Amino acid sequence: MSITYIEGNTKPEGSKIGIVVSRWNSAITDRMLDGALKALKGNGIKEEDIIVTRCPGSFELPLAVQSLLDSKPLDGVIALGVVIRGGTPHFEYVCDAVTRGIIDLNLNSKKPVAFGVLTTDDVKQAVARVGDKGNKGGEAALAVLEMISLQRKLNH
Repeated sequence: MSITYIEGNTKPEGSKIGIVVSRWNSAITDRMLDGALKALKGNGIKEEDIIVTRCPGSFELPLAVQSLLDSKPLDGVIALGVVIRGGTPHFEYVCDAVTRGIIDLNLNSKKPVAFGVLTTDDVKQAVARVGDKGNKGGEAALAVLEMISLQRKLNH
């Protein structure tokens, strides 16, 4: 007997991708969006197969993603947002809610939803994660593409 290996790749042909991006901290989320779009196009996703939706903040991402999945025939969605720690427990509540919401969407929709939500101590850390040496929006795009490919392989 031999081991069977099943892996996805970042080139799932004909995929339709949604991106939901929060407006809160838009100086950062706009750069994440640019990174995601660059990664998608660089892996063969056509512009006409990408839908970008804006929502107010990271807390609203799960509902906006669910609404997008319910309204459009998509293979996966990238959720992009930023939560920066402040002096109150608000940071923990928002991070926990968004994380749980994205987990639930993945499991209940059976569609990949990439978690592209930065959780940082300050703006400087967030900016460092969307630069030329590594853009977390682009990384989230690659993750959703790989999961689409993996699901296709597992479901056939």
